[in-house]
Amino acid sequence: MAVYRNDGDLEFLQNCDNEDLDILVTYLTRGKNGNTRWAEELTMKAAYKQHHPNHKMYWQDIAAELQTFAGNTFANIARGDQGIPYKELLVDVCKRMKVNFNAASSVELIEMNLLMKVLTDSLDKMTPEQLKEVVEATGLKTTNFAPQAIAAALQIIARRSGFAVFRIALIVANAVAKMVIGRGLSLAANVALVRIVGVLAGPIGWVITGLWTLVDLAGPAYRVTIPSVIQVAYMRAKFAAKSSGELK
Repeated sequence: MAVYRNDGDLEFLQNCDNEDLDILVTYLTRGKNGNTRWAEELTMKAAYKQHHPNHKMYWQDIAAELQTFAGNTFANIARGDQGIPYKELLVDVCKRMKVNFNAASSVELIEMNLLMKVLTDSLDKMTPEQLKEVVEATGLKTTNFAPQAIAAALQIIARRSGFAVFRIALIVANAVAKMVIGRGLSLAANVALVRIVGVLAGPIGWVITGLWTLVDLAGPAYRVTIPSVIQVAYMRAKFAAKSSGELK
């Protein structure tokens, strides 16, 4: 059975909402048809059986499952049933997705680069109306709705505002969840934001769909690790926005 490797980059999971953790648990335990993954161990653990769906009560087991999926079988055996640290997984996913990043950067910055890669790649697939929705949803102050201009503005605002990172993460993670498991995130009662996030799910889903072809060639584990890392990045951005008071 997978054992949690102490990891400061995953400790925040204990403070996340159960609705968000539920998406991560689904990625880790269910395949594309909703069937239980043959390689997963999470649903067999006592804490899962006792506390599910109160996921915060067994967050360490969730983290251990993620760490284990990240490492290959031989590496996990060598580590005594411990997977790899989250940052190693994040770096691996970014390399697979051809994200421009510095491995020496913080986890938060690398995650932001990952989210930006998915969002900016989808801009070219959006209609003019959808591009305007991106500007509105992320709070950009621009009247230039060209994909290149929006991408440049997003890079700037994401480095200045934690709440902007949260909005970007929300847009990307919601689209990925809809595509992978057929349901989006549980969103707050912000009608305007919910509408915009729903409108943008399609173009981002197309980018992820195209990525799956490359993922299938690389190995099935990436169908677990890529959406899982994007969900973790979203939850971290949400946690940071709440901690700073920018998100109530």
